[in-house]
Amino acid sequence: MTTTSRFVIAGGGLAAAKLAEALRANDFDGTVSLVSAEERLPYERPPLSKECLLGKKTVDDCIVDTAQWYRDHHIEVLLGTTVTGIDRASKTIALPDGTTLPYDKLALATGSRPRKLPLPGADAENVYVLRTAEDSETLLELFRGAQRLVVIGAGWIGLEVTAAARIAGLEVTVLETQQTPLEGALGTEMGAVFGGLHREHGVDLRTGVKVAEIVTRDGIATGVRLGDDSVIEADAVLVAVGARPNIELAVDAGLSTAGGVLVDESLATSDPDIVAVGDIADQQHPILGQRVRVEHWANALNQPAVAALTMLGKPGVYDKLPYFFTDQYDLGMEYTGYVAPHRDARVVVRGDLGKREFVAFWLSSSDRVLAGMNVNVWDVTDRIKQLILSGEPVDPGRLADPKSPL
Repeated sequence: MTTTSRFVIAGGGLAAAKLAEALRANDFDGTVSLVSAEERLPYERPPLSKECLLGKKTVDDCIVDTAQWYRDHHIEVLLGTTVTGIDRASKTIALPDGTTLPYDKLALATGSRPRKLPLPGADAENVYVLRTAEDSETLLELFRGAQRLVVIGAGWIGLEVTAAARIAGLEVTVLETQQTPLEGALGTEMGAVFGGLHREHGVDLRTGVKVAEIVTRDGIATGVRLGDDSVIEADAVLVAVGARPNIELAVDAGLSTAGGVLVDESLATSDPDIVAVGDIADQQHPILGQRVRVEHWANALNQPAVAALTMLGKPGVYDKLPYFFTDQYDLGMEYTGYVAPHRDARVVVRGDLGKREFVAFWLSSSDRVLAGMNVNVWDVTDRIKQLILSGEPVDPGRLADPKSPL
């Protein structure tokens, strides 16, 4: 690509920042424009529900690259600006002020947004979500004054905020429609581990419940009404019921989508001049042999290196296994691999489940390792990857035996 080429990145998160880095690292000397809806420079999101809520980091500590870095690398950064449309025929993007920006190659890194609850009271004051830096800062301030928090949803964000709130001294009630926390992500057996963890730390965890309404007084949330008509009083309510990928731009532009933006192994969309990365990318994964869309930090961190090659017309394949982590109280966890939703997979535990020091493996019907989760056990991720990538059946008995080397 020549100096006359213009590459545009639509999005302002970690994936967008890493893509800008990767383009310059691959000696692209054309114009790079990064268009971010947020007013802040791109930052990492995992600390927002972890270290930032514990007061161990500020949002400024999470910035990916400084303003000086963008200047030094001649990256045009448009903050507080949303891409409102894509014209693939003229190869331009539309901006809110009515102007357009031409592109030779376009990257979609638009991320996701919290799902809303279609319930009375969901838009009341004192009802919160956690996605942005401002959300995290607002919750941290809330922790300093509130006493009772109700969290709707026992997924990763809900439980991480719960842990931070308990450490801050709040009374916390968690409401979950499933029978165990994290049931969709980990299944009932491993979800129960996290349920036990939170109950030991004084959380009123209620599973298998229906939320009927967020109760309000003068437009301010005062509690949550359940399906049995009981009311849990609260100073604040956090809604943490998952995220929705921001694919509207892609849909309106006529790109192939199906819950996410469909991309191939190189992260190219159905338009060869447009790539997609991060939360929105529904990739045909070369190792897993199926489409995978993962809303986790590792994809935003690692996919841009491949997307940059694709934009530059160079060969590239994204083949890293999905990976994510969580920190809650004294529990640290890493998860590597992928188990399709609703897939019947056998769980084998290696270590001490009661002490929460173990590695759990998900096995296929043919005893192939699909995924592994290490809880308060470290330096095993590479060996878990090797077991998954080998594609070979394992002996479940030896796998469960800590004396048998992985």
